[in-house]
Amino acid sequence: MSALFSPYTLAGLQLANRIVVAPMCQYSAQEGSATDWHMIHLGHLSLSGAGMLIIEATGVEPEGRITPWCLGLWSDANAAALGRVLAAIRKYSPIRVAIQLAHAGRKGSSSAPWDGGALLAPEQGGWQTCAPSALPHAPGEAPPVALDRAGLARVRDAFVAAARRAEALGLDAIELHNAHGYLLHQFLSPLANRREDEYGGSLENRMRFPLEVFAAVRAAVAPALPVGVRLSATDWVQDGWDLEQSTVFGRELAARGCSFLHVSSGGVSPQQKIPQHPNYQVPQAQHLRTATGLPTIAVGLITSPEQAEALIAEGRVDLVAIARAMLFNPRWPWHAAAQLGASVTAPRQYWRSQPRGMGKLFGDVKIGQR
Repeated sequence: MSALFSPYTLAGLQLANRIVVAPMCQYSAQEGSATDWHMIHLGHLSLSGAGMLIIEATGVEPEGRITPWCLGLWSDANAAALGRVLAAIRKYSPIRVAIQLAHAGRKGSSSAPWDGGALLAPEQGGWQTCAPSALPHAPGEAPPVALDRAGLARVRDAFVAAARRAEALGLDAIELHNAHGYLLHQFLSPLANRREDEYGGSLENRMRFPLEVFAAVRAAVAPALPVGVRLSATDWVQDGWDLEQSTVFGRELAARGCSFLHVSSGGVSPQQKIPQHPNYQVPQAQHLRTATGLPTIAVGLITSPEQAEALIAEGRVDLVAIARAMLFNPRWPWHAAAQLGASVTAPRQYWRSQPRGMGKLFGDVKIGQR
């Protein structure tokens, strides 16, 4: 029996296996609304056989996008466009679908990665960014505006409104983006947060706004809807955010009803020095799983079925998220199941694709011939 393909219950949500399709930005929306690209992209990933698919970072307000082409959920029009995609997924796939709600903060107003990813001025289609403090992300960039109390309330309420739209769409879970140097991570990290009020300085103060956002979202949606957090466990910069602070933050989230932690790292400073190698973020995820008691998703250079199987079988994490490897091979779970002697859910239109001599990859199905 494969551990990776064993079922799992995430805060009451039944998952067919332990594989998660990680959220991956596509920079292909129009005014925040999903397009035909999202229908194709999310549609084929929904047929992957993974237990859960997380929709890419989705801006809670226009200024919360990374680029002018990022997905959003700040309007009824955004919800209607995403609802069309979700309805098609539901028609053909049993996969659980979650969404990552995000605000880019000072890393917003950028060009698409394939155009260089540089900060866009307003005359180039960009906008004035905001952050905890008026500190630019990189030297030479225009500084963001430090959020005042009205701005904090606006952002918090935008997360709540987007979460309510996500619930109304019938999404299975919500993930709040506190990682990769975006706004909520900016509040956590002393590298980006130099405030002198109750939202800056001490660890307790730097955690205050992200915890307020989480609590407001948790209270705004049904108790049965899982609400988790994507977290950068460390900035990989001296005197920045680190695993010890992440542990305190994780425990505070657990006390407020957090459903899971999705553990990443880095993103808040160009000075980061990340020692990338297979499983390089797993030790942080494993530590947070033990220290907080929360279900934990690991991600980062996990590319082979044997890697993923060992992480689950050894009890190091609860779920494994696949990102770039899933884009390169959208049937990654099929190949993993074949390699590990497991079976996977697949659309019946594809059942006859199984190579001869292989075990029952698609379960106990009978296929007639004409």
